[in-house]
Amino acid sequence: MQTSRQDIRLLSKEALTAYFATIGEKPFRAKQVYEWIWKKSARSFEEMTNLSKELRNTLEEHFVINAISVATKQTSNDRTIKSGFKLHDSHIIEGVLIPTEDRMTACVSSQVGCSLTCKFCATGRLDRIRNLDAAEIYDQVAIIKHQAESAYGIPLSNVVYMGMGEPLLNYANVLESIERITSHEGLGMAPKRITVSTAGIAKMIKKLGDDQVKFNLALSLHAANDIKRDKIMPINEHNSLEALKEALQYFYSKTKSRVTLEYIVFKGFNDEISDARELAEFCKSVPCKVNLIEYNPIEGGEFTNAAEDKINAFWQFLVDRNIIVNFRRSRGKDIDAACGQLANKH
Repeated sequence: MQTSRQDIRLLSKEALTAYFATIGEKPFRAKQVYEWIWKKSARSFEEMTNLSKELRNTLEEHFVINAISVATKQTSNDRTIKSGFKLHDSHIIEGVLIPTEDRMTACVSSQVGCSLTCKFCATGRLDRIRNLDAAEIYDQVAIIKHQAESAYGIPLSNVVYMGMGEPLLNYANVLESIERITSHEGLGMAPKRITVSTAGIAKMIKKLGDDQVKFNLALSLHAANDIKRDKIMPINEHNSLEALKEALQYFYSKTKSRVTLEYIVFKGFNDEISDARELAEFCKSVPCKVNLIEYNPIEGGEFTNAAEDKINAFWQFLVDRNIIVNFRRSRGKDIDAACGQLANKH
């Protein structure tokens, strides 16, 4: 009876080298296999053409490559591509290629489902089934990178961890996946092109600071007073704005990396000048920029997008206080690929 084979991608380069020594192979074989896996995104041992047939068969006997596959693919009117990715255990997650004039962004998931229950997010209605491993996150980027090149002839420029799940609740795998994506032995992307978005877990934000990460951090804020934030993001009850403020200051002191604050403007909830004033006050606590985000209503949800004039007034209030503000229009809405809409609807 065959024992269950391990995913070779869970082995470090050192562990691979040690394995090849046990089967009497030279250390450079480990380097070759490592390169096939992480630089060339090989999905099978068969592709590893500079290894002998015999060695490929040996690897096949002892290991698997649990590569994810594209189960469904939809292209939006605005050229956004949403993929339903099937995992080796048949769970489905989603990733999105977002093309804009100046960049090609991959939006990737870090968990199957999500344990947070943010009121405005469709993913928050799913149960969290499990964390993704580093290779499963890496695969999403590799596949979306290929989609960008084959569909639009433009290389992938950015990666955002803003898909399904809370990245900081899958800390080790998220950081390892970023290592694979940024390493010169991997996809070679610059860390500054990567943004990890969190709903706000203060102690893990501090840990990012301790680990002196080189990628960008975004905080999904959406309200700068605790009463409102508690209402839409239950996580705030244990991670108050004061705790988050202190964590962001700590993060900045360690990394010198400016934080992005994400703020969806909801009609009649957080779209008044008084809300903008609270946000401007919060911005004083740490060097930051603000992304105002157009809301994408979800089925049976209680929120709608704020009126254009409200958003403009909100934006102007912040700009007048010398805060850097970007307005992010939603993309992929027609295929449920926009922010907060990822819930395996195909």
